Amino acid sequence: MDLLQLCQLRFFVLLISCFKYAVGSLTIDLTTANADEVLGSADLALVNFYADWCRFSQLLHPIFDEAAFITVQEFPQDKAIVFARVDCEQQADLAHRYRISKYPTMKVFKNGRMMRKEYRAQRSVSAITDFVRQQKVVPTQTIDDLRQLDNIDRTKRTIIGYFEDAESENYKTFEKVAHILRDDCVFYVTFGEVSRPERFSGDNIIYRPAFEKNPDMVFLGTLKNFELLLAWTQDKCVPLVREITFENGEELTEEGLPFLILFHNKDDEETLQRFQQEVARQLIGEKGSINFLHANCEKFRHPLQHINKSPKDCPVIAIDSFKHMYIFPNVDDLAISGKLRQFVLDLHSGKLHREFHHGPDPTLISNIDHKVEEQSRPPDSSFQKLAPSEYRYTILKRDRDEL
Repeated sequence: MDLLQLCQLRFFVLLISCFKYAVGSLTIDLTTANADEVLGSADLALVNFYADWCRFSQLLHPIFDEAAFITVQEFPQDKAIVFARVDCEQQADLAHRYRISKYPTMKVFKNGRMMRKEYRAQRSVSAITDFVRQQKVVPTQTIDDLRQLDNIDRTKRTIIGYFEDAESENYKTFEKVAHILRDDCVFYVTFGEVSRPERFSGDNIIYRPAFEKNPDMVFLGTLKNFELLLAWTQDKCVPLVREITFENGEELTEEGLPFLILFHNKDDEETLQRFQQEVARQLIGEKGSINFLHANCEKFRHPLQHINKSPKDCPVIAIDSFKHMYIFPNVDDLAISGKLRQFVLDLHSGKLHREFHHGPDPTLISNIDHKVEEQSRPPDSSFQKLAPSEYRYTILKRDRDEL
């Protein structure tokens, strides 16, 4: 590109920018009065939660607005894509509702629902617009021959829909659910004659769990009920016990719930299944108060070293409260009724923390020697180091009960 062409290009970009600001920002200001209506009517909404005094928020404003402008130009007929922002100082109730703990936070909403995963990619116009384009891609893969389903990746959770017509209300509901859960499951779909062998009683949806030894499950509700289908699919696609990795560690930490973690060797599927079963049996009622996770011992050597363990000691179960780490005494006690549950309840009641500072409760002192008492004192949290970086966000300093 010669100098003249470069100047012309820069002039063109400047002209677009001037036109954009002349007609006003295309980013919607959300308030408690309009948030439900705006987000509820959008298939996809990207919302910037900010504070005017935050330097990172100030840097993001023009980038976010330009991304909104480009998106509108690229999808002029699509009124269901929304760019919005929330002044968290002026709209404190909205900030609290959506659990904002840092500025700026970019939350993703689909059909009015806030997604578990917020936008964490590069803060550039191209990255943000690329993200929107990816979200616009059809979330289902069409199967032209049922024999293709024999060769799908069985290491992934899969939802398969069998429909008469791609224009049907049933499929539209299915597609809406697939858009919301596309990061958690793989969605396949078949239509017409191809799907007929599986539609003996009408349109049909099945869940195919990861790994061949697990049987398929059939959705038994009405396909026109979006809420029911979403709840069923979410239950199948989002496991009760999730794997923590370095890629998702920040978002899991930011959920603000303590971690109950099984550290296990990669090939130790037996212990992982036992842990999953006992969490489901003993702790399903604690789902909203603690995150159930499993971690690869080799990848997470550092947290293990933090509690004086190594991969050769795995499997190991521990709680990280983001203040301290506590070790479950014996993995072999997993199947003892109520043992794992009591470990979690002792965290919530403050017993683990109390014994950390003051030694065992009086009723137990006679049964525990001083050596064990000294060893029971846990180290500081290791996983709090995965929290968002203060070089990228303004982190809100909120008081948290010291567990």
